[in-house]
Amino acid sequence: MISRRAKEEKELGVQERMSLAITRFTGSMPFAYLHVAVFGLWIAVNKGWLPLVQAWDPSLVVLAMAASVEAIFITTFVLISQNRMAEEDGKRADLALQIALLNEHETTKLVEITSAIAAVVGARPDVSTEDVEEMKKSVSPEAVLEEIERQKTQT
Repeated sequence: MISRRAKEEKELGVQERMSLAITRFTGSMPFAYLHVAVFGLWIAVNKGWLPLVQAWDPSLVVLAMAASVEAIFITTFVLISQNRMAEEDGKRADLALQIALLNEHETTKLVEITSAIAAVVGARPDVSTEDVEEMKKSVSPEAVLEEIERQKTQT
């Protein structure tokens, strides 16, 4: 799984790599520290607390506008990243479903084999014949999904 994930990251396009890098940086503590420093300095200078530099935005309107534009772009990159993550989650869910279905199929076969062996040796299982016959039945994934959807609409 690790090598597959690394391979998928290598196959990302330039735009996706840039978006991922920006999202990683904007979600980091260095990004937060940078903002504390830049915004703090901006406010301190423009409020006259640091008279070494002349104020250029005393009402802080430019700072507010810059922060708003930055927020728009950061939000866009976060949404791109979330879309990518949702796609990855869908793949993982599909894989988990396939594994679960394979496990169900194998378990059904094991119940059939065990029942056949028990019949040959004359063993009597502690479970009822109806339960064993029910366990021998293959489960259709479509039927399970349809039942889940049916129950969702009833609630």
